[in-house]
This record gives sequence, structure tokens and C-alpha cells, in this order.
Amino acid sequence: MLKPLQDFLRMESAGGLLLMAAAGVALLVANSPLAGLYTTLLEMPVSFQFGIAWLSKPLLLWINDGLMAVFFLLVGLELKRELLDGHLSAIAAVGGMVAPAMVYASLNHADPESMRGWAIPVATDIAFALGVLSLLGNRVPTALKALLLSLAIFDDLGAVIVIALFYTDSLSTPSLLVAATLIAALFALNRAGVTRPAAYVLLGIALWVAVLKSGVHATLAGVVLAMFIPLRKGGAPSTGSHLEHSLHPWVAFGVLPLFAFANAGVSLQGLSPGNILEDIPLGITLGLFVGKQLGVMGSIWLAMRLRVATLPADVRWPQLYGMALLTGVGFTMSLFVASLAFPATPGGGLDRLGVLLGSLLSGAAGYLVLRLTLGGARQAT
Repeated sequence: MLKPLQDFLRMESAGGLLLMAAAGVALLVANSPLAGLYTTLLEMPVSFQFGIAWLSKPLLLWINDGLMAVFFLLVGLELKRELLDGHLSAIAAVGGMVAPAMVYASLNHADPESMRGWAIPVATDIAFALGVLSLLGNRVPTALKALLLSLAIFDDLGAVIVIALFYTDSLSTPSLLVAATLIAALFALNRAGVTRPAAYVLLGIALWVAVLKSGVHATLAGVVLAMFIPLRKGGAPSTGSHLEHSLHPWVAFGVLPLFAFANAGVSLQGLSPGNILEDIPLGITLGLFVGKQLGVMGSIWLAMRLRVATLPADVRWPQLYGMALLTGVGFTMSLFVASLAFPATPGGGLDRLGVLLGSLLSGAAGYLVLRLTLGGARQAT
């Protein structure tokens, strides 16, 4: 179990550094003479036609609805593996989702439109957070990395549920029936012991189209597909494990950096430092930076007091606090939920500004705390 986990963490860490670079480039481009070209590129229509069926969307939506479905397929495979292996840190993750939402709601409860963004600070960006950890080298205990990974994956599960329940358009009954039929076919493949990835991928593509047309967010098709892909065959890794391993480099070094480049380009023109004190960006910033650490640390402390859990091996409370700070790096998932909550980016994208600021504060504070508390000890690899 240790070797695959270490390989996973190394890939996620490297992907997190590329993610940071892509976000930085997007910010520079969006605030440079190339800003018009950047906007034109993202708004460029891209169409696909098969017979009488056709799909036409701006490039930005193909990235957010299409490529991110691949990311959610990987998330689904990770969730399934973690659920089967029983390594999810559910107690801390729940606290880390509830507290940020409460912080946001405390500032925005009077405005129903602003309240659409309550889930933005709920999730943790796995790649970005592990990318920050990678800056500390192999001084970080593997148990601490594994705990952060489990928390982030469980946060993603919470975000998936939130998207399904709260961020859907008007529903199309015929499309939902088609989606249900395809899900039944996936179930039949699973029960029949089919292990060929192509069979699942073909049905998954059709399911994505049906979900897209149904009004439910299309990326959820990736999670549903993952639930039916066999993860084990007897006692050995099977189709799901191989697919998860194959998807990691494409998602870490392709899908997520592209998503960051397309969504992190916040124009600062016309903005002032006072804008961050507006309810939406302040709620997101404090939700990520304050709510996350309070929720995670409070839940862990309560679990210790009730003796329903113990601290991971070789991990001390100050290091745990540094990890809790890093869970406030919402970035990819927070930007994704923000694009659903405020599709027209009211206020010039102040929601995205809150995500970037909250993630930056959390990442910087978590790095500093861990740098001070880890000392110079090196962990064996």
C-alpha cells in the first residue's frame, strides 16, 4: 500500500506545482494587453456533429463541462478505492465542509443571490495542497500526507453531492430516462464481470451527453461511471485500478492546469483593495482561510476527546494544524463551484478573487507552519 501511495503523492505534488504556474500565467495574461485575446479564445465556439445530433459550446464550457468530467471520473475512482480500503477521514472532512459554509453564510445570509455561493469554500484542491507540501521535501511524514489526501478526497465527495443537489438547471425527463437506461447498462456490465475499459468508456460518453442534456451538471457522469468500473478482480487490482493509474498524468498535467488557465484569469482592472471586503469575496476568503482550519481542527479535537480516533503515527498537533490550514486551498474545486454558483461572474469575478486570495493565504500559512514545526528531520522513502 505504501509504494502506490508514495507514487500518487509524487504525481499530485508535481501536478500541483504546474497548477500554480498555470494559474499565475492566467492572472498575468488577464491583466496584460493579451486580455482580449484570452477572452476571445475562451469564448470561441467549438462544435461537434454526429448525423443529426450536434453539440456547440464555447471553449470554456468544453473545458468546464467536458474535460472536468475526466477529472471527476478520476475522483470517482479514488473515492471508490478509499471507500473500499476504509481510509477516509470522515469526521475531520465533515467539519471542514460545514464550518466554511457557515462562515460564508454568516456574511451573505441576507442576500439570496449571494447565498448561491455558500458551497464555494467547502472543497480542498488535492493537487494544489500536495504541491505546497512538496515544497517541504521528504521531511513531511507520509501519514500526514495520507491524512490530507483522504480529507481532500472526501471533500470532493461532498462537493459532488452539493453540485448534484443544489446546482442543477431545469430538468429534462426524457434525457434523465436515457441516463437511467445507460446507468442500468453499466450496472449490467459490472455484474457480468466485463473488464474491458472500452465498453465502459463508450457507455460513459453516451451518459455524459444524456446528463448534459438533462439539466444535471455533466461532470457528474464521470463519478457515476467510476462507481461501475470494477476496481478489483479477486484480490488483485483490476480495470478501475489500471484506469486510475493511466488517468493520473493526463489529469494532473493536462486537465487541471488547463482548467486553471481557463478559470483563474481574474481581471483586476477597476478593482481596489476595498473590494475584497465585499460580502461574497470576504465570505469565500474567510470560509477557506478561517472556516476550513476551524472545522478540521475542531472535528479532530472532538474525535480525540470522544476517543473515536487517534492521531496518525509520527504526527504532532502543530503539524496537524499546518495540514488543516492547507485544506483551505480550495482552488480548482472552489473555482468550479463558483462557475456554477455565479455563471455570469457578477461584480467582475469577485467570487474568483475570493477563491484565489483564500487559497493563497491558506497555502502560505500552512507552508510556514509546517516549515517551522517539521524542522530538519527527513522522512524515509
